[in-house]
Amino acid sequence: MNHTNHPDNADDKNQSAVRAEDAFDVERVHTWLTERMDGLPDRLPEVTQFTGGASNLTYLLRYPDTGRELILRRPPVGKKASSAHDMAREYRVQQALEPAFPYVPTVRALCQDASVVGGDFYVMDKVPGLILRGRLPHGMTLPPAKARALSEAYVDTLADLHQVEPVAAGLADLGKGTGYVRRQVEGWTRRYDQARTWNTPSFRRVTAWLADHQPDDVATCVIHNDWRLDNLVLDETALRVTGVLDWEMATLGDPLMDLGSALAYWVQGDDDRMARAMRRQPSHLPGMLTRAEIVERYCDRMGLPADNWAFYEVFGLFRLAVIVQQIYYRYHHKQTRNPAFRHLWLAVNYLDRRCRSTIRRAGG
Repeated sequence: MNHTNHPDNADDKNQSAVRAEDAFDVERVHTWLTERMDGLPDRLPEVTQFTGGASNLTYLLRYPDTGRELILRRPPVGKKASSAHDMAREYRVQQALEPAFPYVPTVRALCQDASVVGGDFYVMDKVPGLILRGRLPHGMTLPPAKARALSEAYVDTLADLHQVEPVAAGLADLGKGTGYVRRQVEGWTRRYDQARTWNTPSFRRVTAWLADHQPDDVATCVIHNDWRLDNLVLDETALRVTGVLDWEMATLGDPLMDLGSALAYWVQGDDDRMARAMRRQPSHLPGMLTRAEIVERYCDRMGLPADNWAFYEVFGLFRLAVIVQQIYYRYHHKQTRNPAFRHLWLAVNYLDRRCRSTIRRAGG
């Protein structure tokens, strides 16, 4: 989802007609929804597909002449990681978390009847506002002072999430308890091995280093697991956070692992050419906090140590490589023809080099 300064046409540049491989029966979905939601018109919604996502599929359902807009989320076709794309879980996390963390979109209906679209899906309200992606919307500028304030809000809102009390939010059973770091290292290593293709590296040095250097969990809290600027909805004028999207991978876990995963996406202005080519958010602009400044601000706010940060940095980069490889696997094996995925194997190779470079700097 990407918004310009005008809320009425905010999504136009990042929406398209629904791809043939991702199409569903609109009339059947509309009938199902009208049986569960009040106030929907008899007329079918106009449906477009958001083009920015590479995991779950996201659609806009716009009801003409009513102003009503809903978001539909469903899994992709083809091979999927066993723990990913759980629509019921994603729905229930948002439903439980909304009272404690007001940036969560309001969910409206969950469908687990495969006869409707071929699998589970859920519908939620669209959160109006501005979403920043790799390039600022046409005509928008972001002066250094505003860029700094936005990057501070980025990290402070993550800290706010990590301070939600899981038991009070009704999410005590969302995770598996202590041992999160170990489970993540083992799990992502296994996922990479399962998704590896002939043109991507083994990551054996990286995974061995992670296994040998993993710390104990520093805490257990609600973590988002996909914290990026383009998952934050901003007020059009003040650029304050008004919504947080994409709760697919939320769980209970170590907060520093969440921060490490988030900063794998944070490309600075002085990063190399390949990193800049992979950038999906305007984190490179003058005034934006650097990764080191974000770590310092977050740890000061949370009262957590940052003396073992190299581990979390390497883990975040490796985890990103696995996510990219899982997406590329689908393209490589012709489970999707989305041309955006064609060269992702190059990014996986680059992330392996980044991991090994970070390990060397840490004395590994």
